[in-house]
Amino acid sequence: MTDTPDQKTPDQKTYDAGMKVRRAVLGEAHVERAEAAKNPFNREFQDLITRYAWGEIWTRPGLERKTRSAMVLTAMIALGHWEEFAMHVRAAKNNGLSDDEIKEVILQAAIYCGVPAANHAFKLAASVLDELDAAK
Repeated sequence: MTDTPDQKTPDQKTYDAGMKVRRAVLGEAHVERAEAAKNPFNREFQDLITRYAWGEIWTRPGLERKTRSAMVLTAMIALGHWEEFAMHVRAAKNNGLSDDEIKEVILQAAIYCGVPAANHAFKLAASVLDELDAAK
């Protein structure tokens, strides 16, 4: 049975809210690629991150999206998750961070996460920002 809009379960409402934020932050193209790549093996994981990361955390009122983006960039630098870092540089721009604010996040991370990590982050961020500028 298909839920009508008035009969959505709490999980479905959280999923829908998460998908809305996910699309706004990461962009339609990224989410469409992720959706197209869903399969029986990863479907539950995609559902999990949409509901919990995007529907529970990113929708909370306690922090602005710009602040959340700055925090995610720092975490990705600290953990060395470079593919996710590049994706979240794009997301940070979608959330209103300027190039200078992204630079400041990386400089701050240099002190707490290490200079080699920040060096790599600067290289990746510059590449992403150049790509975004070229697409304008």
